[in-house]
Amino acid sequence: MIQGKQRCVCAKHNQPSNSQGGAGRFCCLCIFIFLLLAGATALTVWLIYRPHKPRFTVVGVAIYELNATSQPFISTSMQFTIVTRNPNRRVSIFYDKLQAYVSYRNQQITPPVDLPPLYHETKSTVALSPVLGSGMVPASAEVVNGLMMDEAYGVVALRVVLLGKLRWKAGAIKTVKYGVYVKCDVWIGLKKGVVGQVPLLGAPPCKVDI
Repeated sequence: MIQGKQRCVCAKHNQPSNSQGGAGRFCCLCIFIFLLLAGATALTVWLIYRPHKPRFTVVGVAIYELNATSQPFISTSMQFTIVTRNPNRRVSIFYDKLQAYVSYRNQQITPPVDLPPLYHETKSTVALSPVLGSGMVPASAEVVNGLMMDEAYGVVALRVVLLGKLRWKAGAIKTVKYGVYVKCDVWIGLKKGVVGQVPLLGAPPCKVDI
């Protein structure tokens, strides 16, 4: 009789335990289905709105000063007109903390210049014309000698660099900030003593890394 009562009590205790296990499995199933649907929705939205990289091109150059005769310094002051295109039909772009500088033979020859924040609407084109350089800047012997030789030849290869942060915006949704790094290689016709607008001999589309 005592053993029978013990079995009966144990059976009663097992019932709540099985009920809790079933509820836990049901809860896990609901979470799995929710995550699956959320992932499918995010993938669908990305496939519809997936953003393409902005495009940058240098379309004009003005040289006000590029003097490499005072080693180990050079005097720089130049202006580049850069056109950027947002190719997206549904996604706009916000740029933050943009900076620009010029390099020659992979060495920076102007200090970074801060550019104002930029909002790039869908399928729109924006022109930037930053003035880069400020008086005398330190330069290595390779830079000074190379610039003197290129000026004597009449062709100088420069690189304009833009870097900062951007965010994509689709409707009311904004992404987190992504780093953007733009490299624009240009070849300009420059003779010693020439000041102002100079011929742009070559300017392929800039390389954009995000």
